[in-house]
Amino acid sequence: MSELAFDGTTVFHFVMVTFFLGGGAGFLTGRAIALTWRPLWMLVPSALGLGAAIRFVHFALFGEALASLPLVGFDAVIAFLFAFAGYRMTRTQQMARQYGFLHHP
Repeated sequence: MSELAFDGTTVFHFVMVTFFLGGGAGFLTGRAIALTWRPLWMLVPSALGLGAAIRFVHFALFGEALASLPLVGFDAVIAFLFAFAGYRMTRTQQMARQYGFLHHP
C-alpha cells in the first residue's frame, strides 16, 4: 500500500491507530508523567517512542511503510500533542489540590 494513497479504508485505519490508539496512549503517558511530578521535557522522548510504536502498528497490521521518517515524525507529533494535553490537565488538577490555599476569590 502506498504511503500517499488514501482510500476510505486507509483513512479509517490511520484515524483509528494514530488518533485513538496512539492519542490515547499519549494522553495516558502525559498523565503518568504529571502524576509522578516529572518535568515537561520528559514528554519528548516518550512521544518519540510512542511515534515509533504507532508506526510499527501501522506496519504490522496494514502493511504500511515502517521506516518513513515523515510518518514516524507525524505520529510522534500527534502522540506529543495528546501527551501534552494529558500532562497539563493532570498538572492543573495537582496544583489546584496541592496549593488550593493560594486561590483568592
